[in-house]
Amino acid sequence: MSGTSLLVPALIIGFVYIPYVAKPLRGQVLSLREREFVDAARVLGIGDARIIASEILPNLASTLIVFFPLMMANAILLEAGLSYLGAGVQPPNPSWGTMIGDGIALLPSSIHMTLVPGAMLVLAVLGIVVFGDGLRDALDPRAVARPAR
Repeated sequence: MSGTSLLVPALIIGFVYIPYVAKPLRGQVLSLREREFVDAARVLGIGDARIIASEILPNLASTLIVFFPLMMANAILLEAGLSYLGAGVQPPNPSWGTMIGDGIALLPSSIHMTLVPGAMLVLAVLGIVVFGDGLRDALDPRAVARPAR
């Protein structure tokens, strides 16, 4: 594995976010397995694999759809931070973190070399978070419908 490999930051990000994704999903699965529709499927003689595929996973879909944009935004920030510190994506591969780090060396004379990648990082993460929040509002069945003002 070379030093400029994209696999290293991908593995670090994947390892860091396993608990953040697994804990809420595990809690929801443990809650779903006690529900009546799972008991009804067991009484009908349906096997465990089919119960997971036909009963549990469809009920986890909305959680996964909402969770994905938020984890993506956090992963982008973590990758930029790792690249800024030199542990992430290495040049010549582009990364907002390396661009910000390179711009800091030129800070007195070329402030735009730091501000533009930083602003794009903020806009990308903010856009993903707002999209995820809107998706959560759209998919949450317990949300109270608010009239538009």
